[in-house]
Amino acid sequence: MGSKPYPTTSESRSSCGVDLGEIDWLSTRRSASAWVPDLVAAAGPRATDAYIEFFTATIRNRNTRLAYARACYQFFHWARENGLTLDTVRPFHVAAYIEQMPGSKPTIKQKLAAIRMLYDFLVIRQLVPVNPTASVRGPKYVVKRGKTPVWSREDAKKLLESIPRDDLAGLRDRALISTMLFSFARISAVLSLKRKDFYYQGPRRWLRFHEKGGKEHEMPAHHQIEETIDEYLSKISIEDKQPLFQSVNKAGTALSGRALNRHNAWAAIRKRARNAGFLTPVGCHTWRATGVTVYLENGGRLEHAQQMAAHESPRTTKLYDRTKDEITIGEVERIQL
Repeated sequence: MGSKPYPTTSESRSSCGVDLGEIDWLSTRRSASAWVPDLVAAAGPRATDAYIEFFTATIRNRNTRLAYARACYQFFHWARENGLTLDTVRPFHVAAYIEQMPGSKPTIKQKLAAIRMLYDFLVIRQLVPVNPTASVRGPKYVVKRGKTPVWSREDAKKLLESIPRDDLAGLRDRALISTMLFSFARISAVLSLKRKDFYYQGPRRWLRFHEKGGKEHEMPAHHQIEETIDEYLSKISIEDKQPLFQSVNKAGTALSGRALNRHNAWAAIRKRARNAGFLTPVGCHTWRATGVTVYLENGGRLEHAQQMAAHESPRTTKLYDRTKDEITIGEVERIQL
């Protein structure tokens, strides 16, 4: 087609020079309009209003909003560079864009989904006659086994025992990792916990997670979660409506009152793993996958693991099951000369 290349990260910025990751779509219309691509702004105020409305009114999850905003901004930047307008984009343009898009197949499929959803909204608003992405197919991607690194139970236990318990940050990180490991919870659900979400129901503690899509998920707290959170709470005072897991000051001696964010949680977990001498890849999702695998190794049932992990489908839960990894390795080692 002879089109100009896919925009780089530095090109996917507004005229203000600010990264799209810093966008606040829920601010005033005036500041939000600064993030509207030039191609959309050129289509007039109705298009601008519809673009802002799409991100503020139809997408409630902040992470999804940011990911979709980047995807749409990059696409319209590319379209403008290739002389297109909002209503002259055709399916073969979108297909050409997808063909040259860098990144993994899931990333490409996500970005295509973002552009498709936006154009669906623009069709409803009668700003374009048809959705040019409707007939475009993304790359085929079938997954039967997840890619999240899973630790052995011995390594997970060793890491938890290696975290110092004589400072506030250490107590918080032990409680954070234990909560993810023994509840199968997503990092976003764990970090959204308030103090009141760790509560008594009869003689046992329970956890109330706020999951994706506004769903609440309640389950009994594993005794290890109870012990680590109680030890953490014994050193500080947190009010019922305050975040349970908070960031700490540089000295690590006091809480900030603000919830720990995902990036700092990831950095803290990586730091704890390095300090314990582990070179194994680790992330926040590692503990969710490790917990499910250990549960199934101990005779747990898949449907119960699905319920505890708050998965809609058992196929999703099955991606976390690595109980057959050792069998596979053992069979491979039978090949001997």
